[in-house]
Amino acid sequence: MKLSLSVRIAESFSDKTRVTMSLDELVELARSLGFEALCMRASLAGVHTSREELEAMASKIRAAGLAVSMVTGDFAVPRNDEHGPAGLRKITPYLDLAELFGADLIRVCMKVDDDIAAARRAADEAAERGIRLAHQSHTASLFETVEGSVRVLRAVDRANFGLIYEPANWMISGQDYVAAVRTIEPWLVNVYVQNHSLSGAGQDSVETWTRGRVPLRHIGIWESGGVLYDDVMRALRDVGYGSYVTVHQAFAGVMPAAEAARRSRDWLAPRLGD
Repeated sequence: MKLSLSVRIAESFSDKTRVTMSLDELVELARSLGFEALCMRASLAGVHTSREELEAMASKIRAAGLAVSMVTGDFAVPRNDEHGPAGLRKITPYLDLAELFGADLIRVCMKVDDDIAAARRAADEAAERGIRLAHQSHTASLFETVEGSVRVLRAVDRANFGLIYEPANWMISGQDYVAAVRTIEPWLVNVYVQNHSLSGAGQDSVETWTRGRVPLRHIGIWESGGVLYDDVMRALRDVGYGSYVTVHQAFAGVMPAAEAARRSRDWLAPRLGD
C-alpha cells in the first residue's frame, strides 16, 4: 500500500471550498513526511481552475516527486448534494483535469438510480482515455450501505468504475465495515481514512438515510473510540490491496494540518505491509 495525503487535511469539516494551506505548503508537507501522492480537491484545483494555473500546479507536484492519486473536480461531489451527480453527465472537463495532473482516477457522486446510466456513459468515455471513476462509501448516497454499494457497482458494470472504501462513513451508517473489505474487494480502487467518535455529544453531525442525523466528534486514526483501524488495515492486507491509502480527514479547527499529517503517517506506515 502507498500513502497519499488529501488536500482535505487543510479544509474545515463544514466548509469544503477553502483551504488553510497553499499548494506549495501541502506539497512540501507531503514530500517531507514521505507521502507518495496528493489527492487533489476542488478547494485547491478543479474544473473551475484555469488551465494555466493547473499546469503550474501539476509541474510543482511532479518536481517534488509526488503523484496525484485522485482528483475531485468540483465542490458538489464532496458536498454530496443534489448537484453532485451533474459531473457524470459532462465528464469531459473532469477527464481533462485528471490528465493534466497525471491521475487516472476521478471521484464521482451518485444519489438516485437514474445516475446509474449516466455513470455507465461517463465510464465508457473515461475508458477511452485510460481513466477510472470511483464513488466513495458515503452516507446519504447510493453507497451508504455495503449492500447498496454492491448493487450499484454491479448495475454500472464497468471495469473502470470502482469504490473508494472509507470505513468511517460505513461505521456511521451502522455497517460491518471490516467484513465489507472482502465483499467489495473486486471493486476496491482507493482507500480514504478519517476517524470519528460516535459516543457522547459532538459539535458536528452527518446526515444518513438509514439512521437520520448522527452526531460525532473528530478524532485521529491513531485514537481509540472510533473506527477499528487495526482491523481495517489487517483486512486490507489480507485481500492484497496494494494501491493508495489516503489521509482524508478535515483537521482545520481540530489540530494543525502538519501535526495531523505526521501523526497519521506515523500510525499508518508500519501497517501498510510490503
